[in-house]
Amino acid sequence: MTTTTRWATGWNILRAIVAVAVLVAVVAQFVSTASGAAAAGRDVTTTVANFFSFFTILSNVSAAVVLLIAAVRFARRRPAADHPEVDSPALATALAWVSTYMIVTGVVYNLLLRGLPLQPETVGWSNEILHVWGPLFLLLDVLLGSGRRRLPWTAALGAAIFPIVWIVYTLLRAPLITNPTTGAPFWYPYPFLDPSTGGWGSVAVYIVVIALAIVALAVGVVAIGRARGIRGAAASVDSGRRG
Repeated sequence: MTTTTRWATGWNILRAIVAVAVLVAVVAQFVSTASGAAAAGRDVTTTVANFFSFFTILSNVSAAVVLLIAAVRFARRRPAADHPEVDSPALATALAWVSTYMIVTGVVYNLLLRGLPLQPETVGWSNEILHVWGPLFLLLDVLLGSGRRRLPWTAALGAAIFPIVWIVYTLLRAPLITNPTTGAPFWYPYPFLDPSTGGWGSVAVYIVVIALAIVALAVGVVAIGRARGIRGAAASVDSGRRG
């Protein structure tokens, strides 16, 4: 087994470990949130729907799923020692996108939300995994992860689709939901999206800044992948030789 293959094997094992840790963290926080709502007599259905409306939860779950797929795919294909496994186009794109979302999650939380008081139901270690260690690993995966394939620049633009859909969903849903904790006639997952705190002008500025940051980060992720990765044609030839 070559050094490259050993590195790829070890990294994919680490991907699986991190994915499981993230999923355990999500489940732990979900159980705490739902049970806390039930104990306090709050609307559990709304609380659960709100839980899965956080960008943090959605990005972490999607990242964990993609990391598990990458690890399982690597294990099943058993790459030859002289031809290390290369990500498929779909997997490479998914990894680029979830890496972007997780890095954004880490940056936004630690810049804008770190100082806010935590809710009583917040699980401390879970919060750190979802907002710090998970994002850090996805950043390292961009820089060090094995099997990178060079993606076209259009992949960076595709990364903006999910955040745009999430923002539209959030802004349309928020005024229709009664906050189960405060009783307010609206519920926004993050303070910077709440127009009652700073007005719609402030919300618009945050949306534009975050959208630009997502696209810029996605471009950076794709650029690093293109610098580190293997051209699609070469990867296809290698896969054909092994098949």
